[in-house]
Amino acid sequence: MAYGGSSAPINAIGQRILLIDDDARLAAMVRDYLQGAGLQVEIAGDGKSGLARLREQRFDLLLLDLMLPDADGLDLCRRIRAQSGRTGGDVPILMLTAKGDPLDRVVGLELGADDYLAKPFEPRELLARIRAIGRRARGTSVSSANVLQFGRLEIDRDAHAVRIDGRARELTAHQFNLLLALAERAGRVLSREQLLDFVRGEALEPFDRSIDVHVARIRAAIEDDARQPKRIITVRGAGYLFAKAQE
Repeated sequence: MAYGGSSAPINAIGQRILLIDDDARLAAMVRDYLQGAGLQVEIAGDGKSGLARLREQRFDLLLLDLMLPDADGLDLCRRIRAQSGRTGGDVPILMLTAKGDPLDRVVGLELGADDYLAKPFEPRELLARIRAIGRRARGTSVSSANVLQFGRLEIDRDAHAVRIDGRARELTAHQFNLLLALAERAGRVLSREQLLDFVRGEALEPFDRSIDVHVARIRAAIEDDARQPKRIITVRGAGYLFAKAQE
């Protein structure tokens, strides 16, 4: 693999990537290159520790080597997909292999892998494939029936939880309901009256600006810079809009 300078930071499917590969030198080079492109990469040297990390932490992408010292990558892919709906089960998987056997590629894709890359590979191609998986993942804002996914932001209806890069953000119940009302109607401008109807079922009192206070507090929790919001946009004279496309 030839490693030159990495490209500018990218908006892939998220920020956290788990690489399961027993080639420590290769894994370190991949990690350094992808981190130079703005991603966070953790390395597991075998299948057992990789599965443990998937159970412990939410990742946005798994880079999975097919030839591991303690497991077959295809079997590992099957086991991960069998956990669909549980921790780690729905993570996008990009398989890596030095075998170059077309049958492995077919089997891997049939088992639920999202893409396949043969070793040796150019780091720029790996980055391009990560971007492509990210674009497909952002094709829908709903990752499951009960979880809304917008780039790095995740809104879990059942748990009443909000996470960015897998880390919880604190909101009151009222603020969560307000954020959910906006997110479920992403791309639409909602007036203050509509928002209060959605979250309380009551009409907004004349000149009531409490909705603005709650929006400000939500922004403080979920925006990278609350002074320049990119998730909840103010539309002057009309209300608020929750952005469909997000980092």
